[in-house]
Amino acid sequence: MTFKWNTDGMDRGVSSQELPDLVCLSHLRWNFVFQRPQHLLSRFARERRVFFFEEPLYGSQEPQLHVTHSPEGVWVAVPHLPEGLDEQRLMAMQQLLLDELLTRHAVKHYVSWYYTPMAMGFSRHLEPLTVVYDCMDELSAFRGAPPALLHREAELLMRADVVFTGGQSLYEAKRDRHPNVHAFPSSVDVPHFATARGNVQEPADQASIPHPRLGFFGVVDERMDLELLEAVADARPDWQLVIIGPVVKIDPASLPRRPNLHFLGGKHYKELPTYLAGWDVALLPFARNESTRFISPTKTPEYLAAGKPVVSTSIRDVVRPYGELGLVRIADTPEDFVRACEAALAEEHAAWLPRVDTHLATMSWDNTWSRMKALLDGATQQRHEEATLRVEALREQTT
Repeated sequence: MTFKWNTDGMDRGVSSQELPDLVCLSHLRWNFVFQRPQHLLSRFARERRVFFFEEPLYGSQEPQLHVTHSPEGVWVAVPHLPEGLDEQRLMAMQQLLLDELLTRHAVKHYVSWYYTPMAMGFSRHLEPLTVVYDCMDELSAFRGAPPALLHREAELLMRADVVFTGGQSLYEAKRDRHPNVHAFPSSVDVPHFATARGNVQEPADQASIPHPRLGFFGVVDERMDLELLEAVADARPDWQLVIIGPVVKIDPASLPRRPNLHFLGGKHYKELPTYLAGWDVALLPFARNESTRFISPTKTPEYLAAGKPVVSTSIRDVVRPYGELGLVRIADTPEDFVRACEAALAEEHAAWLPRVDTHLATMSWDNTWSRMKALLDGATQQRHEEATLRVEALREQTT
C-alpha cells in the first residue's frame, strides 16, 4: 500500500507536550459546520496536540491521507480511499492510515475521543490512556445509519472510561448503559452571537429581502419539517423565511419553493451573527420523528444570545428548559406555529431579554470544556491507579 501525504503545516505546531495528545475519530467534517466538536477540540488544541481523523472520501486510485493544520490548531486527517471496498478492506485501509498518522507525528501517549462508534472497526487495536465517547446525537436514528452502528456503540461503551451526551434526553437514554455518563447540553459563545444585537453590515444576499424575516440556520436534512415550513410560507405570504445551511441527505428538489422562501446555502460560523441581526424571529422548525427524538439544538442558545425571539416545535431538549422558562415559544401544528410567530413578532424585548441573559450567563463553551476536561483527567487518573494496582498485584504473585 502506498501512502501519499499532503504536508501543509507539517512543521507547524508539533512539539513535545506534558499533556497527552488527543486523537478524535469523527463522522463529521472539521470544515463542514462549526459546532460542538469544533468548539471543544479547538480549546483542547490550546494546551495539547489534537488530531481529528475524519471518515473517508472516495474516488482515489490508491489510499492517501491528507493532513492539514487548521487555523484553530487542530491536525485534520482525511482518508482518501478507492471506491467499492468491502467492509474488511475498508477497515484495514483506515487502520493503516490511522497508524501511519500516529507514527508520523510520534503520537505515543494519547486520549481516544470518539464521535462515531463506527470507528471502533479500525481503532480497537489502539492503546490510549483514556477512551472518551462524546455522544452528541443518536446516530442510529439518522437516515442511512449503518446496520452495524448499534453493535459498535455497545463495544465502544464497553471500552469507554467516560461518556458525555449532547443533551438531557440523550443522557437519560444512555445513563443505564455506562457507569460514568454525564450530560453536557449544547452551549454557546455568547459574545460572538451577541454582536447581532448591535449595528452590523447587512450581508449582500439578504439585504434585498423584505421584512418581517423569520430565519433558520443549520443543516437542512431529514430533521427539518419541510411541510411545516411550506405551510407557514403559504399562510403568511408577507413573511420572508430565510433558510441558511447546507442541504444534506435529502434531495434538494424536495425543498418547497415559494416566493417568500429563501434558501441561501451554507455560511461560515463567523458570518452567522450578521444574518441573525437582520431577522425578526428565529425558527426551529424540526420534524418530530426518531431522528429528532434526542437532539439538543446548539442554535437555541445562539439565537437567544443574538437577542432574537424563538419559535420551535416541541423538541424535548428545547421544551426543557427553554420552553418551560418562557424563553422560547413552542408550537407544532402550522396554525399554532403561525400564531406563535405572530406573538414573537409583537413581543416587547425589553421585558424578555433580561431573563434570556440571566439564563445564558450560566452557559459557555469554556465552562463546558473545563468541566469535561476535569472528568477526562479524573478518568485518566483512575485508569492509571487501577493499572498500578494490577502491576503491584502481579508483582506480589510472582515473589
